[in-house]
Amino acid sequence: MNESFKALSDPTRRQIIKLLRERDLTAGEIAEQFSMTKPSISHHLNSLKSAGLVLDERRGQHIVYSLNTTVVQEVVGWFLEVLGTDDEKKGDVSR
Repeated sequence: MNESFKALSDPTRRQIIKLLRERDLTAGEIAEQFSMTKPSISHHLNSLKSAGLVLDERRGQHIVYSLNTTVVQEVVGWFLEVLGTDDEKKGDVSR
């Protein structure tokens, strides 16, 4: 999970995650949303892929990226666990 947090520490990568939450996109479609080079976007996508947050699939000439919801849910679950619920903070952990 450490690699996931490292990947999410970058604001560009967090924005890519937000874009992929809406729908699957090609690298070109993702790059259109940013004012940086395609190789830079590719670097960010590779970091997200290495962390398991993003999946890629070849469709013809294009590679389509999608959000790996399983890993994202795992990371969110961990955050919620660390933060605790209001009941847990009050000492009521009977849930």
